[in-house]
Amino acid sequence: MTWIEGRFEENVITTTLEQAMNWAQQSSVWPMTFGLACCAIEMMAVGASRYDLDRFGAGAFRASPRQADLMIVAGTVTHKMASRVRRLYEQMADPKYVIAMGACTVGGGPYFKHGYHVVKGVDLVVPVDVYVPGCPPRPEALLEGIMRIQDKIRSRKLLAKRGTGSNFGLKQGEKQDDLQPIPHHAGHVQDPEVVLA
Repeated sequence: MTWIEGRFEENVITTTLEQAMNWAQQSSVWPMTFGLACCAIEMMAVGASRYDLDRFGAGAFRASPRQADLMIVAGTVTHKMASRVRRLYEQMADPKYVIAMGACTVGGGPYFKHGYHVVKGVDLVVPVDVYVPGCPPRPEALLEGIMRIQDKIRSRKLLAKRGTGSNFGLKQGEKQDDLQPIPHHAGHVQDPEVVLA
C-alpha cells in the first residue's frame, strides 16, 4: 500500500495544474482550414466520417487563424504563397504548432527540381513540429502526425527555468520565430535580420 492510498475518498483524482492544462489543450486542438494543393484532399478525408478526427479531440477546423493553434500545411508552397503562409502563422494563437504534410511541403517534391517557383520545404518559412511524408500521405499518416503533436503538448512545461528552452541564447525580447528566414521569389533566402530591420 502506497502512502497516498487511503488518504482520499473514492473518485478523487490528484494532478498538477500543468498536467491538467496540457490535457485540456491536447484534447482540444483546433487545426486551421488551410490547404494549398492535392494533399488537402487527404486532410479533408481525415475530418470526414471514415477517419473521424473528432474522436481525437482535433476535429474543429477553424476558418480564422486567430482561433486556431495547429497549422497543417498540405500542399506545394510557392514563393508567392510563402509570405501568406508566414502571415497566417503569425496571426495564430500561442502556443502554436505546425505539421508539414506531403512531399512538396516537406522538401519541395518533384516540382522543386524542374521549377523555379517552389520553396524547398515549408520549414524555410515557418518552424515545423511534425513532418508527415508521402505523395500524398494517407489519412492514417496525418492522424499519426496529429497524435505526435498531442504527445508534444502533453510533455510541454508551462514554467521553464530561465535561460533554458527554445529561446536560449537570444537577445531580450527576441523570439526564435523572429529569426526564421523568408524565401524570396527570386529563389534565394533573405537574411532574417535584414527583413526585421
